[in-house]
This record gives sequence, C-alpha cells and structure tokens, in this order.
Amino acid sequence: MAKVEVRPNEPIDSVLKRFKKALEQSGILQEYKRHTHYEKPSERRRRQRQKRKKK
Repeated sequence: MAKVEVRPNEPIDSVLKRFKKALEQSGILQEYKRHTHYEKPSERRRRQRQKRKKK
C-alpha cells in the first residue's frame, strides 16, 4: 500500500506526482496492468525470458 502525506500548503499536483511515483516504485501499477487482461502462458514465458535476459 502506497501512502503519501500531504504537507501544509502543498499543491495537489505535487502530491499526485509523489503518489504516482510511490505506486510505480512499489510495483502496484505493474501488478494492476498484468491482472487487467488475460495473458497467454506463451506470452508470460516470453516476457519472463526477456526480463531475465535484460538483467
């Protein structure tokens, strides 16, 4: 769970920017995107192979 505390007199834009960054760093967005659409097992294997190759 990503949390962002709002500082006094802070514009909402900067709070949203920090929140989005926190979501991205925690991996919540990637997890959400992965679960929104069905991924065929062959596509999953190909993605994992590319991820291992990238490292």
